[in-house]
Amino acid sequence: MADKFVAGWTLVCIVLVATRMPAVAADSSRFNACFEGCHQHCKNDGHCNVYCELTCDADCGSKEAAAKLSIAV
Repeated sequence: MADKFVAGWTLVCIVLVATRMPAVAADSSRFNACFEGCHQHCKNDGHCNVYCELTCDADCGSKEAAAKLSIAV
């Protein structure tokens, strides 16, 4: 009985936290410029579309986050 209560309470807490988190706006011009160049370069190297999407999304996302936080990557 206690296990079900703890599991239910944990689920409620997760849902409340997830609904209260503010959305982070992306700097679309910086991200798009990075992503388009990266994606084209990746495709020219002969990689598949899915690989390029994942790789460039992670790379450009980290660069954008670093720029917002003013840290070097």
